[in-house]
Amino acid sequence: MDLRFGDSKPTDEERAAIDTLLGPPESSWEGADRSDADLRWARGGREARERRDLLLPGLHAVNDRIGWISEGALDYLCRRLTVPPAEAYGVATFYAMFSVKPRPATVLHVCTDLACAAAGASELCAGVEAGLGLGSGVSVERSPCLGLCERAPAALAIKAGDPVRTAVSAPATVERAVLAASSPDSAPEEPPAALAVPQAGDPSLMLLSRVGVVDPASLDDYRAQGGYTALRQAFAIGPAGVIREVTDAGLVGRGGAAFPTGRKWQATASQPDRPHYLVCNADESEPGTFKDRVVMEGDPYSLVEAMTIAGYAVGAHKGYLYLRGEYPRALERMEHAIAQARARGLLGDDVLGQGYAFDIEIRRGAGAYICGEETALFNSIEGYRGEPRSKPPFPVEKGLFGKPTAENNVETLVNVLPILTMGAQAYAAIGTGKSTGPKLFCVSGSVDRPGIYELPFGATLGELLDLAGVRKRLRAVLLGGAAGGFVRPDELDIPLTFEGTREAGTTLGSGVVLAFDDTVPLPRLLLRIAEFFRDESCGQCVPCRVGTVRQEEALHRIVDRTGADAASDIALLREVGRAMKDASICGLGQTAWNAVESAIDRLGAYE
Repeated sequence: MDLRFGDSKPTDEERAAIDTLLGPPESSWEGADRSDADLRWARGGREARERRDLLLPGLHAVNDRIGWISEGALDYLCRRLTVPPAEAYGVATFYAMFSVKPRPATVLHVCTDLACAAAGASELCAGVEAGLGLGSGVSVERSPCLGLCERAPAALAIKAGDPVRTAVSAPATVERAVLAASSPDSAPEEPPAALAVPQAGDPSLMLLSRVGVVDPASLDDYRAQGGYTALRQAFAIGPAGVIREVTDAGLVGRGGAAFPTGRKWQATASQPDRPHYLVCNADESEPGTFKDRVVMEGDPYSLVEAMTIAGYAVGAHKGYLYLRGEYPRALERMEHAIAQARARGLLGDDVLGQGYAFDIEIRRGAGAYICGEETALFNSIEGYRGEPRSKPPFPVEKGLFGKPTAENNVETLVNVLPILTMGAQAYAAIGTGKSTGPKLFCVSGSVDRPGIYELPFGATLGELLDLAGVRKRLRAVLLGGAAGGFVRPDELDIPLTFEGTREAGTTLGSGVVLAFDDTVPLPRLLLRIAEFFRDESCGQCVPCRVGTVRQEEALHRIVDRTGADAASDIALLREVGRAMKDASICGLGQTAWNAVESAIDRLGAYE
């Protein structure tokens, strides 16, 4: 592709997709029909450059309407936003869900990651490809985790058009996946979110208490079940009071880093630079993670309320919800909830008549695991490649658009609601001294009842697996997802706390618990983890860009029994792993070796 402005023209449909998002162009500088008067000066150039953050939504608009992004469409979008074509091309090719080459209007993403691989994803792919046949008008793509692990194996069909149509098939069979791809409108409706919560209806639940109880589309239903009590309490005690309660409750981030939420909010609120921003990270792409999806699908108003409280606490008037592109139902539910809250005065210029202005904008990801890292997420929203930034400065000082920003994931934010309704002391009494409150765990794999479980910190791994119904002949449990570590079946007494898992030499991560019985080929599983990190590395730093490739190559040699003997390859893996852990810019490279290392040392994977 020529990376300068060229002579390629967008089709009428491509132009319409972009103009629907940006409005009609005002001059030929923006792509309108040329007139001599227009060429004497550039009007609105600065305004257009300030809209660079609409590059990702613009790419989505074209890809959703056409199915791929042509040179003419990209050129037109670049003119509208005054973005250099080379930079826009770099962004468009960064995301797995976009294509800059012609492809069929319908794409079927078949998950081949850990839970789905163990459930027969390879056979599903082969059957779907055979069932659709050549010339079907469907592109079948092997995909990383789709966040549907409790219903593995899973497939997602996306049919471009106006409007774009989607269909989820999970658990997928060849027949269901073919139907979803060939006729998305005829595919069976997804089961309710409550089916992903085996404890649904349990009165002891705090974070999941409304899932399966309220109608996720009804704001009145949500308020009847205690919704917006926490926001009223927040207005009663003020921003400093909210931060004090969150701090005293001991709430820490639930995304894996476990940073104290109150400290983050206080640091953001105290910055003199304005404006402040709030960002909710709903781009959960860790293989085995699906808790945020279930919350957004089953209780969307809780997230809207929690984001409003967080924005109020840190002094932000604008919040961004960065949502996985692979979550069509969560997108629909959150769009509806935000629109209803805005219509009822719960978002907008005067929230609940308290004189506080706050609104939420949804930004869709497009298939990039690295965008779960907070600074990569900021770059993505701003219209750049989703590559992590070096720290310092930290996001609380210079985050989104260079302004102080508080970033939290969905689970962290919804924990704020019970903190304000029950009080910090009562909340802190749940769990342990260092890990307070309830925790959501994503249990999948070789269990009878996969799904989201809510337990207080301090419960053991064995207690959790007893609830899920572990099948016989348990071989290993992966904690924390692909970036986590394996534990043996005789280590199920590990307490599920941040400090307990650290002492046991593993990690709690975001709460992934993947159980594998002895029918799962462990070497192939480790190879899939290595392939995942190779694919998802942004390539910005050498240790990760090269190390993930070398790790995969060594594991291939071991699995295929080619090249050097296993001992020398394991020694190489350790050397490469240390280099990635010590020198990578962000957590992706730093943790890419964790699961493989634990499988070698704890499970004797290659003995």
